[in-house]
Order: sequence, then C-alpha cells, then structure tokens
Amino acid sequence: MANSWSFLYDELNMDDNSFTIDDSMRPWGHSDYEFMINNPNMNQDPNRYKYDEDAILKELQDYISGTYNAHYSAGDDKIQTLDLIEACGDGEAFCRSNILKYASRYDKKGTARRDIMKILHYAVLLMHFNDKNAKRETYPQ
Repeated sequence: MANSWSFLYDELNMDDNSFTIDDSMRPWGHSDYEFMINNPNMNQDPNRYKYDEDAILKELQDYISGTYNAHYSAGDDKIQTLDLIEACGDGEAFCRSNILKYASRYDKKGTARRDIMKILHYAVLLMHFNDKNAKRETYPQ
C-alpha cells in the first residue's frame, strides 16, 4: 500500500518521463502534498476539531443562553446584576474574581463540569468588558 511519503519520494526523484500523480488519483480531491502531510488520518473529516471543541462551544453557548432564564435577572425589567456591577466600574474585576472562585473550588462540590462552564462563561464576560474598557487587542497575521 502506498502512502503520501512514497508518492512524494517518487514525485521528487523521478525524471520528467516518469509516472506522475494527477488529481484523479487523489481521493480527497486536493492537489498538494501539504494536505496529506497535515492530515495523516484521511478517513476523518479534515474540518473536525481534534478535541471536540465544536461540541464544547455549543454546550457553552447553550449553558450561557440558559442563564438568561435563570435567577440572574433582577425583577421584571430584566436588568442583569452584572450591569449594575459594571455601572460601578467593577465588571472586569467581578468576572476575574468569579473565574478564580470557580477554578479554586473546581470539583470540590461534585459539579466539576458546571464549574468549568461558569469559568468559561465568566471568561467570555471578562473578554466583553475588557474589549469595552480598553483597546481591542489584535493578533499578528
């Protein structure tokens, strides 16, 4: 059975009249070797996250959506307590402190996954307040 390395070796070491690989011989429909080298398991979807990050992000989004139906709203006008905390200028500190709180008690009350969800939710909120209160960071291209 041939693999990508043997095809690459053959392609690089044969003269111009030799056998070459064309796109019809590539079952994945890709025309360069980079795809083969970076995706050794060709049976998996190349767009799939290795650690199921997509499923975890969906779970986090569902968790966050659920908090809006919970006790976090004060009264009928649906003012979030966090809005009041931010109005005092303490939004970032509150979120950072809650991350520390839930991280320090992680798995001590039998709710490890829920603690992680709370940490992640407060991290998202911390990013919101950080973006709101400071220049947004950019990442090098």
